Amino acid sequence: MSNGITVFDLTIDSARLTKSEVMWIRIAIALSGILAIVLAVLMLTWPQKTVAIVAVLFGVYFLVTGIFRVARGIFAAGTSAGVRVLAILLGVLLIVAGIVTIRNPLNSLVVLAMIIGISWIIEGIAAIVETASDSSRWFGIVFGIISVLAGIVVLISPLESINVLVVIGGIFLLISGVIQLVQAFTFGRALKRLAGAS
Repeated sequence: MSNGITVFDLTIDSARLTKSEVMWIRIAIALSGILAIVLAVLMLTWPQKTVAIVAVLFGVYFLVTGIFRVARGIFAAGTSAGVRVLAILLGVLLIVAGIVTIRNPLNSLVVLAMIIGISWIIEGIAAIVETASDSSRWFGIVFGIISVLAGIVVLISPLESINVLVVIGGIFLLISGVIQLVQAFTFGRALKRLAGAS
């Protein structure tokens, strides 16, 4: 039985972690998921009235997830060096995007849209490559395909797609948030059951 979990683009094995590390990873994944869901609800409820607010919230989300991705890229075990480097680069890109967006949300909307498109494509490719060989991780492949397609749409028409991006981003983040909450709930539980049975 596998004790690992794929958090979009990296596999983290709970068997290699202490109880404290497992707890903090679960908390981090859950917080990221909750933030994604809250942002998704705002985007889907008020798509036109909350463009500036959404830009700032996207900046915060990028900053948090960027830091988390860099940390995962550095500390994730059992993952190829190429995937870890890709995760770190994506994390740095998200951190930069987050800082720029928070400082100047309105003037950076088009740039933000393009950064979102690029990051979604990179994230989608990474998820597909990492999970394609394991049929039990189907959500990673589905997430990757959706991420790549959404990224392509945004890059083709960044200016015209800003309002549409709010809706697409809301749906995307809602799915992402739900998946992360499920992962936060299940991460390390197989190891806990094995420890209890022994």
